[in-house]
Amino acid sequence: MSDIWLERRLKKVSKRQLDHRDPFQRDRARVLHSASFRRLQSKTQVMGSRQGDFFRTRLTHSLEAAQIGSGITAQLRCKYPELSAALFPATDSLIETICLAHDIGHPPFGHGGEVALHYMMREHGGFEGNGQTLRIVARLETFSEHYGMNLSRRTLLGLMKYPVQIEQLNQARDLTPVTNFRQLKAHDWHPPKGLYSDDNDIIDWVLSPLSNDDRLLFQQVKQQSEPTKHHKTRFKSLDCSIMELADDIAYGIHDLEDAIVTNIVNQTDFKEHVIARLQQIDDAWLFDYSKTLTDKLFSEQHHKQKDAIGGLVNYLITAITIVDLNEQDDVNFSEPLLRYNAALPKNIAQVLQIFKDFVLTFVIKQTNIQRLEYRGQQIVMELFEALSSDPIRLMPNNSAKRWQEAKTNNQNAHRVIADYIAGMTDDYATRLYQSLFSANADSSFQLY
Repeated sequence: MSDIWLERRLKKVSKRQLDHRDPFQRDRARVLHSASFRRLQSKTQVMGSRQGDFFRTRLTHSLEAAQIGSGITAQLRCKYPELSAALFPATDSLIETICLAHDIGHPPFGHGGEVALHYMMREHGGFEGNGQTLRIVARLETFSEHYGMNLSRRTLLGLMKYPVQIEQLNQARDLTPVTNFRQLKAHDWHPPKGLYSDDNDIIDWVLSPLSNDDRLLFQQVKQQSEPTKHHKTRFKSLDCSIMELADDIAYGIHDLEDAIVTNIVNQTDFKEHVIARLQQIDDAWLFDYSKTLTDKLFSEQHHKQKDAIGGLVNYLITAITIVDLNEQDDVNFSEPLLRYNAALPKNIAQVLQIFKDFVLTFVIKQTNIQRLEYRGQQIVMELFEALSSDPIRLMPNNSAKRWQEAKTNNQNAHRVIADYIAGMTDDYATRLYQSLFSANADSSFQLY
């Protein structure tokens, strides 16, 4: 691996006695010990963190994604020994770090909070959870004065899930801002998936090793013809493609487990919308496995559920391959980290999509879940409105100082308010809302 991908923006790194860790092991430690990672324990994954002690949070989801990511890497090392030395570090720390950090930028209340912040930032560069992740790890966390966790360049490249600025992806639509927050329709204000122009210096540094041709190709945009859909990025790095697969498997399979155990979904819907579709796929093992899958997943004997879930995860992980993107007609990457991606074969990708579709339709879109998202959406918009009315007065000293510095330097001060709210847990945002708007709020509530 080229040393250029191991570099950090802050060259001077503390040398500690007898520290034999490689760069990615250091990166993983910084993520694990960060405040933003700890806060994932009280951020919504699917069900809200206050709804019980069984549900997965963004923290447990990230831990599961990291475990799946290391499993994928182990499989690919065995399948492709000729590529292994060039593409993969000796340890799994790189992929684990990327998977552990991938949700750090997501705000409180899931996609409801993301929509709310994007709406409030619509004239100030927008908001998007993946873009916020890069901003936190490369600028906001406190491991260094100006460079966040000061992670290695390859780790940051792996966290660039959508490597283009939001403005280039935004589909021009004639949307009128609402006169009342309660009237905001979430589907009208979903953000494009991309990065912030406020972080161009970070983006340029991460992509600086690329040739001009590679960078132009890597940042190509796929235009969407439907006026209601934002444009999309085309490419991601090898490490990011592994993280995305791990994330999707954790979402599609493990989050389904929550819904089954808590009786949010039933056997009838599962048979009709999952089993029936699985049995149409040309895969002998899957056809046979799906015959007993419903009984195992909905069994009161939890070891049968775990066995069924484990079998599905293993089936997906072991099917993953490395694809050479240069075999496409219009692609010619010279950088190996861009040339190769991890992917599922088409028929098995359909299997994962079936599970993801089921979770989306029968869990995420369930009325009770949507009401929680809507409530969180209102809380975030009202917090943003209140804090932006008088930031020096209402924000904690550190954030108020950053806001003042941004104003003084003609920078985007609204981004500082978005940073503060995005870093909140569900519980903290709720308590701050109550402290501002409820006469009976707890007077001992402390700002951080």
